[in-house]
Amino acid sequence: MAQVTEYREFLRTLSNGSVHRRFDPYLDIDWDSPDFAIDASDPRWILPDCDPLGAHPWYQAQPDEKKIAIGLWRTANMQKVGLSFESVLIRGMMQYAMKLPNGSPEFRYCLHEMSEECNHIQMFQELVNRTGVDVPGMKAPYRATSSLWHLAAYAPVIFFIGILAGEEPIDHFQKDVIRDGAARPPALLRTMEIHIAEEARHISFAHRFLNEHVARQNKVGKGVTSVAYPLIMRWLAGAIMTPPRQFAKEFDIPRKVMREAFWQREESKAILRGYFGDVRMLAEELGLMNPAARKVWKACGIDGKPSRYRGEPHRQAHAA
Repeated sequence: MAQVTEYREFLRTLSNGSVHRRFDPYLDIDWDSPDFAIDASDPRWILPDCDPLGAHPWYQAQPDEKKIAIGLWRTANMQKVGLSFESVLIRGMMQYAMKLPNGSPEFRYCLHEMSEECNHIQMFQELVNRTGVDVPGMKAPYRATSSLWHLAAYAPVIFFIGILAGEEPIDHFQKDVIRDGAARPPALLRTMEIHIAEEARHISFAHRFLNEHVARQNKVGKGVTSVAYPLIMRWLAGAIMTPPRQFAKEFDIPRKVMREAFWQREESKAILRGYFGDVRMLAEELGLMNPAARKVWKACGIDGKPSRYRGEPHRQAHAA
């Protein structure tokens, strides 16, 4: 009973945060300010080292003009991928929330989160539109099937693992971009700052949701969840962080370079593993790191040390 009361209070705190600390993409971003204008020749679009392609020697050897064009396209495409994922989250969460009983504190928070995700979709799409780059978003197979992903909400634990699998890589990447301290276009930085601030609540909810609901699973259910967990993480990391084929064609990027950057080089593998330190920590907390599950994490190439705390910079974690 005490645990139920504490969970309700946790959700109340998150909901109050959504009421008193929220952002609007058209009030909190001065899109028409000269400082926020999108310049396709701006060297601040060059990809950072925390991007798998940005860290590749082929990209670093290109002339600045090409690096800028590639960086602008990839950045715009990641926004498109992000908003597509948010739409899946909204559909699945609405499906889940509409089945909750009257008085459920989860219902209120889910609606707050969906409202914020709608704002994120507008924010990301506005940035894409202003770049003038006609990007497709996810790879074609993912785009073709993404309208069905929300059906996973019929299995809420699996669905919320999927939510984390999408949110964690984007969140960690954006934090790494900001932490590196390099100059970035103001419009991009502002969208990242807003997204990181609100994703903190969303990720907190997903972590706590899984704590509450995995604890109710029987031994067989936990066994299935322990194996599904890393598989979902790896699958959605590929969907979200790997660019579509049009990208390589647009800029004549050799296939070998694309394979190495996503995810064959040791540096790229380290970046991929770094996205999931927090969810490895969560898996440990949930009792889902059994011997079979550990083999799956390793086979997926996303094993490693769990974070010591939420949001720990992955490079520091590797060095520890």
